[in-house]
Amino acid sequence: MDNLSYSSMKSMLIQARGSLNSRLSEFEPMVLLLAPLLTLFLAQIIGSVFSVVHEKGLKACLLGFVMGFVKMIPGVQNYIDAEKQKVVDQLQSGSSSNKKNRAEVLPVKGLGVEVLEKMEIEKRNDAIWQGKCSGTVYIGGSESEGHFALINQACSMFAHTNPLHIDVFQSVVRFESEVVAMTAALLGSKETVSGGQICGNMTSGGTESIVLAVKSSRDYMKHKKGITRPEMIIPESGHSAYDKAAQYFNIKLWRVPVDKDFRADVKAIRRYINRNTIMIVGSAPGFPHGIIDPIEELGQLALSYGICFHVDLCLGGFVLPFARKLGYQIPAFDFSVQGVTSISVDVHKYGLAPKGTSTVLYRNHEIRKHQFVAVTEWSGGLYVSPTIAGSRPGSLVAGAWAAMMSLGEEGYLQNTKKIMEASKRLEEGVREIHELFVVGKPDMTIVAFGSKTLDIFEVNDIMSSKGWHLNALQRPNSIHLCITLQHVPIVDDFLQDLREAVETVKENPGPVTGGMAPIYGAAGKMPDRGMVNELLVSFMDTQY
Repeated sequence: MDNLSYSSMKSMLIQARGSLNSRLSEFEPMVLLLAPLLTLFLAQIIGSVFSVVHEKGLKACLLGFVMGFVKMIPGVQNYIDAEKQKVVDQLQSGSSSNKKNRAEVLPVKGLGVEVLEKMEIEKRNDAIWQGKCSGTVYIGGSESEGHFALINQACSMFAHTNPLHIDVFQSVVRFESEVVAMTAALLGSKETVSGGQICGNMTSGGTESIVLAVKSSRDYMKHKKGITRPEMIIPESGHSAYDKAAQYFNIKLWRVPVDKDFRADVKAIRRYINRNTIMIVGSAPGFPHGIIDPIEELGQLALSYGICFHVDLCLGGFVLPFARKLGYQIPAFDFSVQGVTSISVDVHKYGLAPKGTSTVLYRNHEIRKHQFVAVTEWSGGLYVSPTIAGSRPGSLVAGAWAAMMSLGEEGYLQNTKKIMEASKRLEEGVREIHELFVVGKPDMTIVAFGSKTLDIFEVNDIMSSKGWHLNALQRPNSIHLCITLQHVPIVDDFLQDLREAVETVKENPGPVTGGMAPIYGAAGKMPDRGMVNELLVSFMDTQY
C-alpha cells in the first residue's frame, strides 16, 4: 500500500513537472531570469513604501508626495525658496545675534587687560535677564553678590583644571564623584529597592545626559538581547534631546501623543513596543507643561518587556525631593521605582550650579559600562573616556560641588518653598484671566497657558515688547514661564503685564509689527513639516 502511494505521488510530480516545463518553454530564457529578480525588487519597493507609511502616516506621505510633485513645476521651487528666505530674515531680525562688526581675524597687537573692558561693553548689549526670562537663570539676586559671587569664585579657583587628567587634578575628580553621589542620594540611591549600585557621571548639560543614557541603553540592549535595529518610544512632550540622540545613534524614534491630562499615555506607548524596542521615556516633569508622567506605570511596563526606562529629571531633580519633604503630593519619580534604569538631572538649573553642569545616573554599573569609550589600538596610547567630551572644564565641576555643599539640604528646602509658592501664585493668577486657560495641572514650577479666544502668540509678542522672554509652545498653541528664584519677587508684575497684554490683543487683534506671532502660527498649521524643518535649519545657519 505504501509503495502504491509513493508511485502515485511520483507519477503526479513527473506529470506536473512536464506540464510546467511545457508552459515555461513559451517564454524567452532572459524573461525567466529577470522575472524573479524584478519581482524581488518590486517587493522591496512595496515593503519600503509600507514602512514609510507606517512610520510617518498616510496623510503625511501623501502630502509629501504632492508637495514633491508641485515643487517640480517650473518656478515653484524658486518661489518657495524666496518666501522661505523672507521668513528666515524676519526670524533673524527678531534675534539679538548678528554678524556686524564681528572680529574675524586676530588683532595684530593684543588688547591685554583692555579686553576685559571690551567684554563689559559687549555684555551691556545683552537683554535684561534679571527676572524677565523663562528659566534661563536659576540663581536669585545680583550676579555680583551672594550665591552668584560664591560660584564665580569657585570656578575661578579651578579654571585651569581638567578631570581628564585624573592623576593630576585629583580634587575635581573627587568633586565630580561627590556631586554624583549626593545627587543620587536625593533620587533613591540609599533605598534598598534601588539595588545599591547607583552610579553616574557629570556632563555638560541635560542634552548630553540624555544622549549618553540613550547610547548606553542602545548598546546594553544590543548586548543583552542582540537588538541591531533599535527603536525607542517617547511621549510627545519628551525633550528634543531624544531626537538628537536618535539621529546621532541611528535609532528609530516613535513620538506618542499624550493623554487628555498631557501625561504620557501608557496604553499608547505599549502599542508601539516591539522586538526592536530598547527603551521608553518619562519626564518628571516635562519641559512644556511642568507635568509629571506616570513613572510607576511606565516602570512596570518597562519591567514586563525587559527594556530600559529613562526618566528625565533635568528640571525636577533638585525640586521634587524637597517639595515632597515640604508636604507637596509628589508621585514616585526616581530609582525607588522598579524598572527605572537611568535618570538625567541638571545641576545647573535648580541645583544652582554654573551653566554646563548636569549628571546622568544609572541603576547599576553593568548599564553604565556601555557609556564608556575605550580605545586600545591608538598610537597615542591606551585611552578611555566616560562622556562625549574628552577634556572637560574642571571649573564647572568645582562650581557644582561648591553650590551643593554651600546650600545643603536646608538651603534647597528654603529655595524650593519659595519657587513652589511663587508657581502656585502664578497659576492662580493666570486662571483668573478669563481669556486664558492653564494647560493641564502643573506639578512643579512651570505654568503653560493658551487661549481659545485670542492668538496666544500675539499675547507673547506684547509680553516681549514689555521685556519678557517666554517660551512659545505647540500642541496646543501656548506659552509658558518657568519659575526660578529670579521670579519670586516679581510674580505680581508679570501677572499685571499679562493682563495688560491680553487686553491689548482683545482691543487690537492682529499681528504686531515685527512680531513673531504670524511665523509661530503659520509653523504650527503648516502641514508640510519638512518645510518647517528647513526653515529652522536655515535660520540656525544664519546665526553663527
